[in-house]
Parts: sequence; C-alpha cells; structure tokens
Amino acid sequence: MTLLSVPPQTAGVADVGPAPLAPAARLLPALAAVYRAQLARAKVARIPLLFVATFQSLGILVMMRGVVDPGQTSAARSVVAGSSVLVVAFVALNLLAQYFGRLRASGGLDHYATLPVPAASVVLGAAAAYASFTLPGTLVTAVAGAWMFGLPMGQLWVLLAVVPLAGAALSGLGAACGLLAPKQEIATMLGQLGMSAALLLGVLPVDHLPQPVLWLRDLLPSTYGVEAFARTFAADPDWVAVAGNLAVCAGVGVVSLAVATWAYRRATTR
Repeated sequence: MTLLSVPPQTAGVADVGPAPLAPAARLLPALAAVYRAQLARAKVARIPLLFVATFQSLGILVMMRGVVDPGQTSAARSVVAGSSVLVVAFVALNLLAQYFGRLRASGGLDHYATLPVPAASVVLGAAAAYASFTLPGTLVTAVAGAWMFGLPMGQLWVLLAVVPLAGAALSGLGAACGLLAPKQEIATMLGQLGMSAALLLGVLPVDHLPQPVLWLRDLLPSTYGVEAFARTFAADPDWVAVAGNLAVCAGVGVVSLAVATWAYRRATTR
C-alpha cells in the first residue's frame, strides 16, 4: 500500500497575527465606574471616620465659643467657616493621602494599572467619592456653628459650591501626597500635617495671626473655600468676592488633580 502524503491545506488561509486589545475606556464612563466602586466601598469604611471628622469640628466650635464672643462678627464668621471646611480637609486631604499611600505600599496600584481606564479617571473617581461624604458633616457643622455664634443661616446653600470645589483642591493635594511619598508612613504624616494646617490656619481668626502666618495661609487651598463661605454670613454678601474665592478653589483643584494624575502614572510605571 502506498501512503499518500497530504499537504497541509494552506491555500486561502491568511497569516493571522495576535488579536488586538480592546480599546481603552473613555474618561467619563471610566470615571463613573470608579466613582461608584469607591462610593460602595466607602459606605462601610468611611462613615465612622466621617462621624469622627464632624465630631472633631463640633468640638472645635465649642472650644472656640469660649474664646470668641458672638459679638466679634468677623472672628465668629472665620471660626464657623473654618470649622465647616475642616470636615472636607479631614476626609479629602488626610484620608485620601493615607488611602493612596496604602495602595502604593501594598501593591494595590498594580490592580488599577491593569485596567483599561485612563489614569485621570482613577484619581478623579477616588477623589470625588471621598469628597461626596463630606457634605452632610459640613452642613451639620455649619448649622451648629451659626446657631452657637448667632450668625444667619440663609446662605448655607453656598456650601453646595464650596464643598466640591474645596474638596477637589484638597483631594488632589491629598492624592499627590499619598502617591509621591516614598513610604506609607510619610504619606500618613503629610496628610496629618495638611489637616493640621487647615485647622490652625482656617479656624483661627485672621485678625490674631501675624503676617508671615497669613502668607502661609494664602498658600493653603482650603483658605479660599473658608473665605468664600465666611463672606456669606454678612447681611449683604459681596458675591463678587465669593465668586472670586470659589474660582481660585476651582483653579487650584484643576492643578492639584492634574499633579495627582501625573503622580499616579509615575507610581504605576516605576
């Protein structure tokens, strides 16, 4: 019997290369997905910390009530506005710095690096989720402070602008600290220092601060949120000045989030 060798059937079969990867997700859908995921995780883990942040700000209000007389209108506005924005600083700056520092130290950033999502969506999604939890605590602190110091409550709606804009600026700063710090402990320390600066430079009345400290105060992003909110307690608020301070918050937020995005890319590619 003669065995016939059958040539391989190669006619008409093209040389197929590796299959292309799926296209990367667009920024806004990826941002929404990261935000929802972070928000779901934060519901359990962050609510107790938000209670601590609110309780801390209320305690500062009680302490400052024994130092600042309600008749000192300018000082009372600074105390109430600074204590309210401090809730944002505790969550958006302090906790976010610790979160990204822990992710980097534990290798958790590698998980995000494997996802086909833009780097900006990871940073913005996490920052937005953390900042979202600050509005109730900020509102409670503002209402309690206005009641303690006899300030009007008719303009508290401006917190709907102050919280996200100040939160964006502080979240970007906190994320950058956590991603750029060489060790997790240093990221925690930077977050604590930032929150302490927001406490000392935001709550204390500006009339009692020396000029060098006022210069440092001008460098802190939360200062402009405090100034914007404090001006709304006036009988006839200067809305141009309020809008100007909020615009500074927005500008600093864009820059700080851009730096945090760059820091995220740097941390995931090293």
